[in-house]
Amino acid sequence: MITFIVAIILLVVGYFTYGKYIDKMFRPKEDRPTPAYDQRDNVDYVLMKTSSNSLIQLLNIAGVGPIFGPIMGALYGPVAFIWIVVGCIFAGAVHDYLTGMISIRNKGAHLPELAGKFLGQVMKHFVNIFSILLLLLTGTVFVTSPALLLHNLMDGRIALGIIIFAIFVYYILSTILPIDKIIGRIYPIFGALLLISAVGVGFRLIQTGAPIPELNLQNMHPDGAPIFPLLFFTITCGALSGFHATQTPIISRTTNKEKNGRFIFYGMMIAEGIIAMIWAAAGMSLFNGYDGLNEVLAKGEAALVVSKASHLLLGSVLGTIAVLGVIILPITSGDTSFRSARMIIADYLNYSQSSLLKRIIISAPLFIISFALTQVDFTILWRYFSWANQTTAVIALWVGAMYLLIAKKNFWVAAIPAVFMTWNIFVYILSQKIGLGLDLNMSYVIGFVLTAIWIAYFIYQYRKMTASEGQFELDHPIQTQQQIVS
Repeated sequence: MITFIVAIILLVVGYFTYGKYIDKMFRPKEDRPTPAYDQRDNVDYVLMKTSSNSLIQLLNIAGVGPIFGPIMGALYGPVAFIWIVVGCIFAGAVHDYLTGMISIRNKGAHLPELAGKFLGQVMKHFVNIFSILLLLLTGTVFVTSPALLLHNLMDGRIALGIIIFAIFVYYILSTILPIDKIIGRIYPIFGALLLISAVGVGFRLIQTGAPIPELNLQNMHPDGAPIFPLLFFTITCGALSGFHATQTPIISRTTNKEKNGRFIFYGMMIAEGIIAMIWAAAGMSLFNGYDGLNEVLAKGEAALVVSKASHLLLGSVLGTIAVLGVIILPITSGDTSFRSARMIIADYLNYSQSSLLKRIIISAPLFIISFALTQVDFTILWRYFSWANQTTAVIALWVGAMYLLIAKKNFWVAAIPAVFMTWNIFVYILSQKIGLGLDLNMSYVIGFVLTAIWIAYFIYQYRKMTASEGQFELDHPIQTQQQIVS
């Protein structure tokens, strides 16, 4: 219990200390208008309140990630707490903050555009395809998984096909309508529900004296799965997730002032880390040990753990509300997955989204493909999601490192987690069955060599970009606030 409480405190302290340092180092500009002013189109570029932006950001990046991932990561034991705390403060929150703020400085650009600018045009094309595939997979899974949960919650009284159709209709509307018409109105309510349910579970864990284990470095996984690299691909949301890099630019286009970036981007990642801590602790303490947790996961995966834990700690009524909150989470990330995919494609094609017809032209193929995917078993593709997710995170961290390096600021805050996770993703794809299936020790060595090659490319790209003094624009030039008003 002491480890759990200390970990929560560390996350909060991290926001007020390291988060403040990151923000001060980046230097938000009070007089620089954000894209919500400079690029306003009343569709994607819309000025919204900080409170709304924050809760929308939290739901955008959350999905079921900070719940399902930590529950499965709980099998490794208290060592998972270390990754959540250290990963969230020094990697995930930095990743989200830099992605959001650099996007703000570059007309609300999404990751492919930023990767092209800071890592080379080849990376732009690669990341564009990579991001669209990631978002399509995410959006499709976040149609089927909540539909199944709702179908089961209602004991099959409503046909699964009808529920899937209803979710698709909602996704289509939230993708093509202005962001403040649906997402801006209902997300704050859903965000409050998420926070209340998480706080309720956390409070009851403490109140009931749940046997949350204290910190040790022993691998408790019943199947003996190695901590490195698997833990870092099991717990992503709540520690570090590349999916956030696809979602954060949505809010960079609605943020009113740069100074609010720390609360919106860094702060909401810390909030997600706290949620991850709560559910990891629940997984470790409520099912008679790691073998018991493993048995429940085998019967109904993480969704069954959530249901059992919620009802055990909160009772039948509040427990059902908590389960409904979990069902809402994938829906609130699924809709923004499609919205983000539309925006990325439109940016790539330089295709204005000011008219409804143009938004439909971009969105229609996405939904047709997604609907087709719901009709087939794409489990094999989904196995690559964790790797694709963390690869996206690594690219975003390297973008942040390059930006800070060119700006002559402390680029190590992004470069250190970027190097570590670059090595991690190479080791993962080299050693796992979904990759090359090589010996783990050999994968460590080859992964180290490949990481060194990538660092050499990064240095080459930096020298190439800075070779001609004064020609590279770090931030997109815009009008001052006074010029816009006048």
